Formats: sequence, structure tokens, C-alpha cells
Amino acid sequence: MKVTLTVNGTEYSRTIEPRLLLIHFLRDELGLTGSHWGCDTSNCGACVVWLDETPVKSCTVLAAMADGRRVRTVEGLARGGALDPVQEGFSACHGLQCGFCTPGMMMTARWLLDRNPDPTQAEVREAISGQICRCTGYENIVRSVLWAARHERGDDDSRR
Repeated sequence: MKVTLTVNGTEYSRTIEPRLLLIHFLRDELGLTGSHWGCDTSNCGACVVWLDETPVKSCTVLAAMADGRRVRTVEGLARGGALDPVQEGFSACHGLQCGFCTPGMMMTARWLLDRNPDPTQAEVREAISGQICRCTGYENIVRSVLWAARHERGDDDSRR
């Protein structure tokens, strides 16, 4: 079947098998390997992307279901050569270790901050609760998201 999706602002058309998962479409058809395929059961969240502004686990969405829709991946976070504040926060606050869960965490964090520019630690934890990090214990991930929120608001302490 033929599908057409807009991914990170660029329209792509491909002929695919109806059973192809969105994560495989992104990685194998488009070469966008930033989103990771971790479990294929929607447990880990490493594959989170946005489908029409809503985070989804792309291992549970068929590419055919994204036909005619907009997808945003971790590659689409940076704008004009500048890192997104979420990406900066993960770097500044050591929000990653192995990096496997990081793309999904960043996409969820960006979604949260777009809707709530001043989240509490509990709200950040709730937002990322559907994702698993096997390395960090989440402390630095939460710290990274809060750093990004402060940075976007222009708070003086955002460089901590």
C-alpha cells in the first residue's frame, strides 16, 4: 500500500507492507535512526515519537495508521542548527548514560513542556512514567527536564 506522511516537516511517500510498524518505517525506510526500537511491546518507550502532536510508542503504531499525518522524531527537535532546550538540558544535567531511552524521553519531555512550561518534579515523573530507563534512576532525567523548563523561561539559574 502507498502511504504519505510528513516527518519533521518533510513529506515522504512510500509503498509499504500494511503490517509495517511506524518505528521500522522511520528507521528502515527513511533512515531516521534516532528513535530506538527496544521492546516491540510498548513497555520501554524508547521509540516515542509524536503523531500529530501526541506522543506515541511507534512500535505499536502501523505506518499505515500514520498515512496523511504528521510525525516528529528526535531528529526534529533541533531547529536551525540549535539544540532544543530539552536536548541541552540532557547534556547539561547528565540526563543520559547509555542513551538508549533518551530519544523517547526527550520527545515526551518536549511534549510536556509545550503544554506545561513550569512543571513540578512530580509532573515530570508522571509524564515519563510510561518509559523505562535501565541506567540512570531517573534523577538526572527529571533534573534535565526541569533545567530545560527554567532555561526556556529565562530563569537565571538555568545553567545549574
